[in-house]
Amino acid sequence: MSDIELVDVTVHFDPILSMNKRTNIEDAIRGLQGVVSVHMPKDKPHLAVVEYDPERVNSQTILETATNQGDHAELIGL
Repeated sequence: MSDIELVDVTVHFDPILSMNKRTNIEDAIRGLQGVVSVHMPKDKPHLAVVEYDPERVNSQTILETATNQGDHAELIGL
């Protein structure tokens, strides 16, 4: 059995994103194969930390999924 190596990426959204939009984006990203978790803090509605398996999905797919919901999004490198 091999270990799964997970990575995470932070996605930045428009700070005035509505709760409904946040939920739609979170659900869309969470639905991607390889995404393990999506954390969108209520006190920082402009950020999402996505943990994923890079063998199954990549950060560009995550970003495209977010922007396909009709909102601007950017990846933040750490």
